[in-house]
Amino acid sequence: MMGAIRKKLIYITIGYWFLLLYMVAALVWWFIALDKQNTDIANIKLAELNKNDKEYIAKVNKIYEGKQRKTTQYLGEGITFFALIVVGAVLVYNATRKQIKLSTQQQNFMMAVTHELKTPIAITQLNLETLQKHKLEEVKQQKLITNTLKEANRLNSLCNNILLAAQLDGGVYNSSKLQINFSDLVKGCFTTYNNHYPNGKIVTQIEENVFVLGEVLLLQMLVNNLIDNAIKYSSKEETILITVNTIQNEIVLKVIDNGVGISNIEKNKVFEKFYRSGSEETRTTKGTGLGLYLCKKIVDQHNATIFVTDNKPSGSVFTITFKA
Repeated sequence: MMGAIRKKLIYITIGYWFLLLYMVAALVWWFIALDKQNTDIANIKLAELNKNDKEYIAKVNKIYEGKQRKTTQYLGEGITFFALIVVGAVLVYNATRKQIKLSTQQQNFMMAVTHELKTPIAITQLNLETLQKHKLEEVKQQKLITNTLKEANRLNSLCNNILLAAQLDGGVYNSSKLQINFSDLVKGCFTTYNNHYPNGKIVTQIEENVFVLGEVLLLQMLVNNLIDNAIKYSSKEETILITVNTIQNEIVLKVIDNGVGISNIEKNKVFEKFYRSGSEETRTTKGTGLGLYLCKKIVDQHNATIFVTDNKPSGSVFTITFKA
């Protein structure tokens, strides 16, 4: 699919530049034709003059001045039209590339969503059928139920991300902010993930009784998406650190992983809608490209900032700063 899109983009680019060159060539030809016509008219006027006329020199100068004014006029109009063509061409070209890029991202998003929806549904269906058809031991039953609940939570999280992204983009989300114990909220998110991933290595350093003005649902989604992103790009053996501190009248949340990290080129792009780190052909991690985009939108809703830096020796540090 990506090869077909690239080929389509190449064809559009070639056609676009061919049309642009044709327009520029037509503009140059228009200038040459008008200037030649101007010269011919001036020569005709000069031929009609009487050399014995006392004002002959003055009339010749006037004809040349008129010819020069016309040439300057044609040149000015040509430059203006050329500038308009170039500006319009650049705008159209950028818009076309953005549209193709967005279309590609939407196609990737739809495929990712389809996969992300089908996987938990298939696992849940299989687990329920197993429980229905077989009389299992209590331990095995609990394991299947736990796994099913995990997939249901994953499905619920995906649906919430999609719905929230649509609401925030459409400007229809009604936000009601309150003073929230951010320390307890982050601890709650950590506990939830610890229950879902009992073998994971998530550790916390959370300052007690840190309050922020915000909305519980949005802030929970912010923390959950950051933790989920850290888990997604880290191996099971690597530790993920979550910190909450008050620094110089600012509340700072950090989610630190030791995973693959993010290249400098992609550090700003990861917060774009549908953007996913890495190549579409080689990427193996799950996701829809909405998690970090929603983090950025939620942070903006709370007049906060978010940025990503490198962790040493490997991994990423996502830092969110709220005004105290």
